[in-house]
Amino acid sequence: MQRSAKLTLILLALVCTLPIIASYLTYYVWKPQTTMNYGELIQPAPLPEASLNGLAGQPGIDRAALNGHWTLVYAGSGNCAEACGPALYAMRQSRLAQGKEMERVARLWLVTDDVSPAPEIVQQHPALRIARGDPAWLARLPAAEREAHLFLVDPLGNVMMRFPAEPDVKLVIKDLQRLLKYSGLG
Repeated sequence: MQRSAKLTLILLALVCTLPIIASYLTYYVWKPQTTMNYGELIQPAPLPEASLNGLAGQPGIDRAALNGHWTLVYAGSGNCAEACGPALYAMRQSRLAQGKEMERVARLWLVTDDVSPAPEIVQQHPALRIARGDPAWLARLPAAEREAHLFLVDPLGNVMMRFPAEPDVKLVIKDLQRLLKYSGLG
């Protein structure tokens, strides 16, 4: 072979293999440190079929009632005074901010102790379902038995994301908008 033909062949092989080498380097060596989502993605866990006793004059809830909706679930004490305010506010505002997609989002407060929520808190949050947390349900919500958290349940009944108890409302709204935009469920 002539020298120019060898050079062309080497250059062609390099051009063909360079993208493969670059993809391996980016996948195994260079890993992005940031994520798009605010909430912490958790291993999806299906909620149990156990029914929950409703509180504040509401009927009981079973898991089938959550099917077909993205559900924001706050798991915390019924004696919250100031503690649950930010989470309940974030849940309400996140739902309202979805506009015409608002009906795809439901809200549920799982009370983790024997205290019933104050009537004035219940009145501030219309359409909020409130139920006594069953141990089987709380076991599927990571760290819910130890501290208050805000969770997101997908339309199939799987817990899939966890937010802090005092979430940044704008970031929760952004996560929810992204999920509703790209999901055909719910």
